[in-house]
Amino acid sequence: MNDNAPLQLDLSSEADTIRLGEDLALALKTGDCLALSGDLGAGKSTLARAFLRAMADDDDLEVPSPTFTLVQAYDLRIPVAHFDLYRLADGSELDELGFDEALNDGICLVEWPEMADAQLPGDRIRLTLVHDGDGRRAEFNGPKAALDRIRRVLAIRAFLQTHGHGDARRRFLTGDASLRAYETITGSDGKITILMDWPLRPEGPPVLDGKPYPKVAHLAEDAYPFVAIAEHLQRMGLAAPHILAVDYAAGILLIEHLGFDGVLDEDGQPIRERYRESIACLAHLHQSPLLRELPVTREHTHLVPEFDPVAMKIETRLILDWYLPWQRGGGTVGEAERQSYGAIWDGLIEKLGACEHHLLLRDMHSPNLIWRAEQSGLQRVGLIDFQDAMIGPTAYDVASLVQDARVTIPPALGEDLLQHYLALRHHHGNFDEAGFRQAFAIMAAQRNCKLAGLWVRLKDRDGKPGYMKHMPRTLAYLASALQHPVLAPLRDWMAEAGIEFRQS
Repeated sequence: MNDNAPLQLDLSSEADTIRLGEDLALALKTGDCLALSGDLGAGKSTLARAFLRAMADDDDLEVPSPTFTLVQAYDLRIPVAHFDLYRLADGSELDELGFDEALNDGICLVEWPEMADAQLPGDRIRLTLVHDGDGRRAEFNGPKAALDRIRRVLAIRAFLQTHGHGDARRRFLTGDASLRAYETITGSDGKITILMDWPLRPEGPPVLDGKPYPKVAHLAEDAYPFVAIAEHLQRMGLAAPHILAVDYAAGILLIEHLGFDGVLDEDGQPIRERYRESIACLAHLHQSPLLRELPVTREHTHLVPEFDPVAMKIETRLILDWYLPWQRGGGTVGEAERQSYGAIWDGLIEKLGACEHHLLLRDMHSPNLIWRAEQSGLQRVGLIDFQDAMIGPTAYDVASLVQDARVTIPPALGEDLLQHYLALRHHHGNFDEAGFRQAFAIMAAQRNCKLAGLWVRLKDRDGKPGYMKHMPRTLAYLASALQHPVLAPLRDWMAEAGIEFRQS
């Protein structure tokens, strides 16, 4: 396929036009201008209405025609300004309608773009609808990046068609700090499944020994690890989503929907019972046999990577590469400072060699825990987002949960959770609590050093400043971990570096 060629699509019915509008709501992003052209009755208004209702996730959203008002604004997941320029006297009037501001803040949907052709962005997405026999034909022209996004949502629709969900209702669910996005897929029977959109990406720049960051940190780059870990967790009695369909080459998965309830209350505060059940899942996992090779298909076996010293240490460097320069108002961290910091972590990581190792889910915290009240025992907690699982110190996941990166765990609740985990492990027998507590402190410090840098990187490099709200919590957790005697050298280094633990 020539990715620079126009994208054409046959629309045999009005339902196809509506479906295209809904799918475009998953493809467009802030800064996109979609220019809709076509004769009267070609389906422009039908498509625009479907797009807006899908973006609002409201089938009853009132979508008045902007023919007389010229523009109608919608405060949705992404703000949308719907323009109808049919009655525009002169293209220069577009400025008076607030077009530039609307495009800067969200998406502009423009009917009759011909009335202001010279004033509209040159990189707009042009969608022309024409009658074609008893149906219509849609033709897209525009920047390659935008057309690639549209091709992607259409490829996902084709995947759903292949697996019996071609007419399903698709709605945006969430996107995370990685490159994955999620949709809810609702069938005609009302049953909901989850689609994971995980396109393969080209390798990034090398960061160590000629390898890009994902390879050094052993991050999953395709769907095989997710499927392998999901099935492994199910076999040991934990609740992970069943895989309903998967295209490994395309990076598209259809998985079981475990539910919408989480482990936080309506005010976003942790619910003790739900966290205790989650920590019980970890105790069960850590008492189960450890497997390093997990079959996925007849041709593929997933080898669970080790959370090795290289991976641990490169994550701790995020605080040097991003947090410290940000805290200091710019500049870089000197080589001597880097060397002393790295030497401290070499010593700490060496101490982890003797501690208990098992499967780490890697992000065992509130966004990845589903509460299933109708279930019992360990099945009450659904586990997701474990594709980066590794083998390493069991204390890592416990620290991840007890010091939840996305919600403040009060010290009393954190201690209660830790004691509950320790009691469950002691009940099973053969458990070294002192060694575990030392590993817990080291892993908590390692994780929070990574997060402190990650929040700044998401803001400065990726344009996602919202994650900075987690910074005070992360620093408070780091300060708590540093109280363990084994971390005295790191505590002294951070004091000298001027790490501000009480930042607001």
